[in-house]
This record gives sequence, C-alpha cells and structure tokens, in this order.
Amino acid sequence: MHGHGHHDHGHGHGSSTRTFAVVTLINLAYTALEAGYGFAINSLALLSDALHNLGDVLGLALAWGAAALAQRPARGRLTYGWGRATLLSPLANALLIVAFSGALIWEAAGRVGRPPEIPAMPVIVVAAIGIAVNLGAAWLLRGGHAGDLNRRGAYLHLMADAAVSVAAVLAGIGMLTLGWAWLDPAIAVLIGVVIAWGAFGLLRDSFNAVMDAVPAHVDPAAVRAFLAGLPQVSAVHHLHIWPLAAGRIAMTAHLVRPAAGDHDAFLRDTARELDRRFAINHVTLQVEHDGACMPERAT
Repeated sequence: MHGHGHHDHGHGHGSSTRTFAVVTLINLAYTALEAGYGFAINSLALLSDALHNLGDVLGLALAWGAAALAQRPARGRLTYGWGRATLLSPLANALLIVAFSGALIWEAAGRVGRPPEIPAMPVIVVAAIGIAVNLGAAWLLRGGHAGDLNRRGAYLHLMADAAVSVAAVLAGIGMLTLGWAWLDPAIAVLIGVVIAWGAFGLLRDSFNAVMDAVPAHVDPAAVRAFLAGLPQVSAVHHLHIWPLAAGRIAMTAHLVRPAAGDHDAFLRDTARELDRRFAINHVTLQVEHDGACMPERAT
C-alpha cells in the first residue's frame, strides 16, 4: 500500500515573482552603471564590487526563475516539473563567479605595490548609490523573508552587498583625504576574497543538491526516529530525502506495520506531520505488513 502526501505552499507566487523581477532589474541596472564607471576610471574597487553585484543579480534571477517555475505544472516526461533547473543553475553560477573573482584578485594583488591614480570622488558617489540601491531592494523583499528561504537568501545577500558598498565608500574617502591610492586595489582584494568565499559555499550547496543530498536543515536521523516512533511501526527502511526544487523537499520510505488499521488516515497524518516538523512537503510512504521487501541496489 502506498500513500502520497503533497502540500502546496505556492500562495502569492504572482506577487513574489513581480517583486523578484523589480529587484533583479534594479540591481542589473546599477551593476551596469558601476562596471561602466569602473572601466572608465580604471578602479578595481568598483569593478570588483560590480562583479559581486553581478553574482547577486544572477542569484536574484535564479530566485525570480524559481518563483516563476513554481507556477508551471508538471507534464509529459517532466513529472516533477521544471524545478530541477533551480538546482542546476547555481552550480554553473558558482563556477563562473569563482573564476572571475580569482582573476580580479590576481590583477588587484599586482596593483597593490604600484597602484594607479584613481579619482576618488566617482568611487565614493557610485558606491554610495550602491548602498541606497541594495538597501532599497532589501526593503522590497523584507515582507515574509523569515518564512521563505528563497526570499530570505536574496534579502541577506542584498544586505551584505550594502556592507561591501560601504567598504568601497570608505576606500574612496581614504584616497580623497589621505591620498592612499593603494586602498583601491586593497579593497578589490578584500571584496574578491569575500566573493570567492561565498561562491565556494554556493558551489558546495548546489553540488550537494544536484547529488540529491539531504538538505542541510533536515536531520535524517531525526526523521527516521520520528517514523520509527509512529503507532504500530516496527521497522523503517529505504528512507530517502532529497531536494526537488526551491522550497520543495521529497521523501520516500517503507514502513513495516500490521495489516489492521486505517492506513489512509495514518498516511495522511504522517505526511502532514513531516511537513510541519521538517518542511518535507512531497512524501511517498509504502506500508508493508511482513517486512519482506526487495533490497535496494547500489546501481
């Protein structure tokens, strides 16, 4: 006997999609402005911050795409829908950002000993605009970010961007008032390290997701213990937990249980409780009466 439970958490997708669209386009426009000024005045501080913002634009675009893809029904051979694309795209995004940040760090490190003269005022003005843009975009995403991991990730990223722009403003002030030209490449190195560190985290998380690893916030031992403690369950095996897409976690398990009893109510209540306790919202359970089951193959 099989039981399947899936709970729809898609309320407000239209509003979420519009918010992500606005935030993404605003940040894309600012990234283009910052990169243009960075090239024009040869400022690595602005170029590295522009790279950081470009990575965030890609991340916001992925969040935008996830909100949009969540509205598309599964059909044909894509029985889980298009959600898997939201797990593949961050992997490519992380690889590109690591490569670009490495190139920037290399260039900036070579300039620390012989920094070119950079007009400080454009650095201050453009970076100050970045503070306003990032804080404004974060304000647009503030509603509901505590309960929406997709929105929360974008919100925290924008707040971090505002902090990076503050560092660029301080570097510009140092160059303007103290004549420390080395601050431009030094800040670029610092931003590059921050970008690379964040990208490695994204690379690790996206690789784990593509490999169907258990999501980091789910404790598989706790899930197994919960299932084993259910009424009349004598054994749990073939337990698998993996991400389907942003906000969607799947689980399958075989439960050994006596033939007597209302299995439909048991399966329904178990799926509801898995969603409440662990945010596992795509549940498939198989009830067995004698525990006789074909073993899983490694291939």
